Amino acid sequence: MLDNLKKYRVILASNSPRRKELLSGLGIDYEVRTLPDVDESYPDTLTGGDIPLYIAREKAAAYRDLLQPEELMITADTIVWLEGRVLGKPHDREEALQMLRDLSGRTHEVFTGVCLTTTQWQRSFTAQTEVRFAPLTEEEIAWYVDRYRPMDKAGAYGVQEWIGYVGVEYMAGSYFNIMGLPVQRLYRELKTVE
Repeated sequence: MLDNLKKYRVILASNSPRRKELLSGLGIDYEVRTLPDVDESYPDTLTGGDIPLYIAREKAAAYRDLLQPEELMITADTIVWLEGRVLGKPHDREEALQMLRDLSGRTHEVFTGVCLTTTQWQRSFTAQTEVRFAPLTEEEIAWYVDRYRPMDKAGAYGVQEWIGYVGVEYMAGSYFNIMGLPVQRLYRELKTVE
């Protein structure tokens, strides 16, 4: 599948183990390339899905001068959006606990912005998944944070981990988007690459 990509060397510009696992699941040969300290700030006028889309494009811009003509780079960013505010990666244990308290018993959205870039063209898209968490006890929240240390995850949770098993009551949209890469949509986009 995706024979149309054979003329490209596919680059994943991410150190995320989940993005690596998901892209590998598509059967694509790729290499990982990362730069230190890529700016992930965004204008405070952006909301919802516009935020990770902006960041994915900014990540692509940071790598663009390093791209060779035969390379196709994938950049992505994921946020959790709860009642008009971003829950990014927690800075410490207390922030992780608070994020999960805020998510407990509520519905939120997960947005991932993805950008495909070559030296000749660029395409980008956003995926959205709605997630509702069951009410969680303080004990459950603390146990998860202390055991899984979700400091590298938007919203302080990994849906593929224990908290997803016990907390997710409902979702509408891509499960893999919640993990950080909407692979079904990415596959559709990659099929159209010439």
